[in-house]
Amino acid sequence: MSTIERHTPGTVSWVDLMTPDLEGALKFYGSIFGWTFEVGPPELHHYTTCSLGGRRVAGLSKRPEGTAFPPVWSVYFDGESAEQLAESIRANGGQIVMGPMDVMDFGRMLVASDATGAFFGVWEPKNHTGAQVIHEPGSMLWHEVNTRDHRKAADFYGRVFGLEGRKLDAPGIDYVTLHKGDKTAGGVLQMNEQWPAEIPPHWMTYFAVADVDASIAQVEELGGKMHVPPFDTPFGRQSVVTDPWGAAFTLMTPSKLPDQSSG
Repeated sequence: MSTIERHTPGTVSWVDLMTPDLEGALKFYGSIFGWTFEVGPPELHHYTTCSLGGRRVAGLSKRPEGTAFPPVWSVYFDGESAEQLAESIRANGGQIVMGPMDVMDFGRMLVASDATGAFFGVWEPKNHTGAQVIHEPGSMLWHEVNTRDHRKAADFYGRVFGLEGRKLDAPGIDYVTLHKGDKTAGGVLQMNEQWPAEIPPHWMTYFAVADVDASIAQVEELGGKMHVPPFDTPFGRQSVVTDPWGAAFTLMTPSKLPDQSSG
């Protein structure tokens, strides 16, 4: 079991979730993924580090009282300079929602929306370098932005993070994979007419599991819902689910791992 010391700038290094029920989320995700937790202080909204085998894997926190935004899994791109990336985001049609700002001595962060309206974060690491494990059951596996204009989104992320877009040769979908040298940073999916109009552009995180069907049964037993029944792809078997508070994520048992290794 290898431990990641630092992610490649321009690739996703961290994911987290603000939830209305932190105690319930700890029980739910701990049961599904086998995570253990280190709960933070109240002044940090009890920001909780989730670990797998003693290695950081994701974050959970209590959604501040009185806020109305829905619970969603957020992705953070590793960046060497949050300030420079903020300038690039604005220059390429995105918007800065929050930051750049220091998070104690852990790092600097910002939250932004891309040129098509999907929200994402940037993490400039200091003492916290992001997830220490990926691609293992219970850890993040893949990330893709679902958007109404996949070409515009792929161009945005290419310009901001220096990523190369490659069209996936798959019938029936418009999909672009994003690459940083020999590493794959994620994907861009065109939302077609089959997507309900009220669903906005958004990032989707995939978590690896040993058995998708068994994990779905566990999700439902713990109060979550299955939204897309499990189906097989050339990369593995997957299903879209939500936790009991509505946060969506994809479960996947991979047959072929994307090269997202860090160096």
